[in-house]
Amino acid sequence: MTPPPGPDFDLNGLPAPPVHGIMWRLRNYFLAGIVVAAPMGVTLYVTWAFVSFVDESIKPLIPDAYNPENYVHLSFPGLGLLIMLVALTLLGALAANFFGQTLLETGERLVARMPIMRGVYNATKQILETVTTPSGTSFRQAAMIEYPRKGLWTICFITGEADGEVQDRMGGPVVSVYVPTTPNPTSGFLIFAPRADIIPLDMTVEEAVKLVISMGLVVPKWKAKA
Repeated sequence: MTPPPGPDFDLNGLPAPPVHGIMWRLRNYFLAGIVVAAPMGVTLYVTWAFVSFVDESIKPLIPDAYNPENYVHLSFPGLGLLIMLVALTLLGALAANFFGQTLLETGERLVARMPIMRGVYNATKQILETVTTPSGTSFRQAAMIEYPRKGLWTICFITGEADGEVQDRMGGPVVSVYVPTTPNPTSGFLIFAPRADIIPLDMTVEEAVKLVISMGLVVPKWKAKA
């Protein structure tokens, strides 16, 4: 029997939607404002803190005669960051020519003789070269892997083809994948897995990172293939 229309039912006999007051709407507007403002605020704060840190580290090194703030009596936020970017660019240009490469090779030979510094230098150099080289092998594709046991799946990133002893010992096509932790994807686990056990995803690496950081709340849009 269909219930008659009333305050709790609509004309079709279905439960009527609840009527919310102005306080409920104000609460939702307030929460929506937090969702919009919080990421922007955190981004601006981190950016400003980074620029201030670089300025405080670089500006004291500038001779007074070359510091423009001493002539106009104004503070230039980001001056230290700009000087650092110019210095790094010039250093990269120097390292790209023959003279710079000779100096770099000489310095690397000296570092190679120092046991502790040698390990730190080589590891840091390999990581930065992998991350900054456009044709590098860092995070080639987002994928899924059964981890930490069968039946449980997690997001992973394919970093390259396994080679050397790892490839020979496993006896088949093997890929190296990085399994990030949530919500901090900068820490995780390196896993060597048969390519057949990896499910590639259509989402981009950036979208997969957002999915990991948000603990599954920010799901990228996807249209199922017919």
